[in-house]
Amino acid sequence: MKKYLILTFSLVLFSTINVLAQAKHEWDIRLRAAAVIPQESGTVGVIGGKPTLSNSFIPELDFTYYFANNFSAELILGTTKHKVSTQASDLSAIGASSSADVNLGKVWLLPPTLTFQYHLPVGNFKPYAGAGVNYTIFYNSDAGPVVKGIDYKNKFAFAAQLGFDYDISKTVFINADVKKLLLSTDVVVDASNLTPANNPSLSPVLQHIPAHVKIDPWIIAVGIGKRF
Repeated sequence: MKKYLILTFSLVLFSTINVLAQAKHEWDIRLRAAAVIPQESGTVGVIGGKPTLSNSFIPELDFTYYFANNFSAELILGTTKHKVSTQASDLSAIGASSSADVNLGKVWLLPPTLTFQYHLPVGNFKPYAGAGVNYTIFYNSDAGPVVKGIDYKNKFAFAAQLGFDYDISKTVFINADVKKLLLSTDVVVDASNLTPANNPSLSPVLQHIPAHVKIDPWIIAVGIGKRF
């Protein structure tokens, strides 16, 4: 159902862009410093526990195209690196703690996000609101020192944003922006290397530990832009 909603929204977005394509247009380019703050939750099969991801701080580049005085589309580009773990997992089946924190290594996220924005300028102050779609690619995952392997599934997500530009000249402005992504992913952890020698029957179970993780990050950014 979520995929159909995202597809419908995308069709409406691009249809609107086509209608506005004949109107005034201009480009904005921004360079921002962004904090990516996951609001994670989810379920971990077999061993249980709460999935966690670290915050990340990155440079971010975005391109905004105006199709009319108050309408634009924005594409943001950046990549983030996060430490991944579980908290309070039950490893008693392999002779460890029943409430263990498991280091699941690190993973990089590439989350290109396209939003459709409405601007309501008041003098030099130009607030806007937007909504759109995100597609997050998980890559260069490192399973860490505990488990054998980990696999993440790339996913689409809904994105919403609020922000403003403040002109300091006709072509240069400062910007502050907040986005919320409703992003989740399915994960499979291979922990078969932890199987005790005296209990090999656990190996198939620990080779495919499923998890569903809601990442739902906030992206909070400030920066400077130039208008063309």
